[in-house]
Amino acid sequence: MDTDESFLSPYRVLDLTDEKGYLCGKILGGLGAEVIKIEPPGGDKGRTIGPFIDDKPGPNRSLFWTAFNVGKKSVTLNLMTEEGKKIFRKLVVSADFVVESFNPGFLNERGLGYEDLSKINPGVVMTSITPYGQTGPYRDFHAADIVCWASSGYMWLCGITGRAPLRISIPQAYLHGGAEAAMGSMVAFWYRQKRGEGQHVDVSIAESAMWECLGAYASWDMNQEIFQRLGSFRAYGAYKIRFMYPCKDGYVIFLLLGGHIGARGQKALAEWMDKEGMSNEFLRNFDWETFDAATYNDEMARKLEPFFERFFMTKTKDELFQGALKMQYLLAPVNTIQDLLKNPHLAARDFWVNIDHPELNVHLTYPGAPFKSNRVSWRMNRRAPRVGEHNEEIYGKDLGFSDREIEALGRAGEI
Repeated sequence: MDTDESFLSPYRVLDLTDEKGYLCGKILGGLGAEVIKIEPPGGDKGRTIGPFIDDKPGPNRSLFWTAFNVGKKSVTLNLMTEEGKKIFRKLVVSADFVVESFNPGFLNERGLGYEDLSKINPGVVMTSITPYGQTGPYRDFHAADIVCWASSGYMWLCGITGRAPLRISIPQAYLHGGAEAAMGSMVAFWYRQKRGEGQHVDVSIAESAMWECLGAYASWDMNQEIFQRLGSFRAYGAYKIRFMYPCKDGYVIFLLLGGHIGARGQKALAEWMDKEGMSNEFLRNFDWETFDAATYNDEMARKLEPFFERFFMTKTKDELFQGALKMQYLLAPVNTIQDLLKNPHLAARDFWVNIDHPELNVHLTYPGAPFKSNRVSWRMNRRAPRVGEHNEEIYGKDLGFSDREIEALGRAGEI
């Protein structure tokens, strides 16, 4: 086992998840646990998900797989055979966590459910990640990421007024489920540290995604109003305030507000616009002090917005942001991934991590620690594993199988 000091070293995770739960194991690994990704012989199907390094498909070239399995070890094991199940039970003896995303009942039917595993290892924490959880009338429903996102209610809030709801760019519901699974696993692990007993953590991806709708629930509780899709706008009392504006090299978030919140900054911005010949009498004489929540209305806002849109199109995101810092108007850049890779703040905090993949003659840049600690560090020092890369280490050194036995198990399709 790994013994370097970190939050969860030297504890061990057996990761049986597919893409619904990859992130859970990655987070536990970052916290210092030894995460063993258990793949079927031939490799996990997630290895076939693109995009691929140099656009060349291959089991070790999937950037999707690599992103969510960096830092893990890999063994191959056939859980459909009696011998494979026997080997898995041996692995459970020394495990602290088992994370899985099979359909509810799948592992129970094979004698590998929580009740079975807890007899082998009473302290094991088992976390199950499924679209709708282990109980309830939807428990057996299958659901892709977009279905979980839609059923959570959050998709209703995304899109443009009068148009159909939209998904948020890349898949995210599975990631919310994986993150909540890691948190639930840690809470159960804390309980084990206190009481010495493991437990079964049941994670519903759709319910995890519902936590992103808290503002909508609060809106109903406070105002009996149902949030609607507003695109680049947000509700401001009975009116709409525009948030998104294009600029010379992308987009910025800008709040057109006066009163005690924004009058000083808006006045300074309007003066800057005037100096560059992009104002008129209406804007020069506008009373920002009285333009507040009490006087704000859609007609006035729509009349003001074109002035700022035209001015922003003459400036870059950084120029507008530096102006906001100096003049204190309410604006922030909408960063692209390329912007983030070059961001001086992230660089100063050593956020990005470069990991070599010598077999592919590439090094890849990964997002690093989501938090800092003055005691121990987030661990991310190993590339994603090749298929079955650690079979010899885990089956040989840990379980005591000989090289001949490992080869025989491979030929028989057991590992």
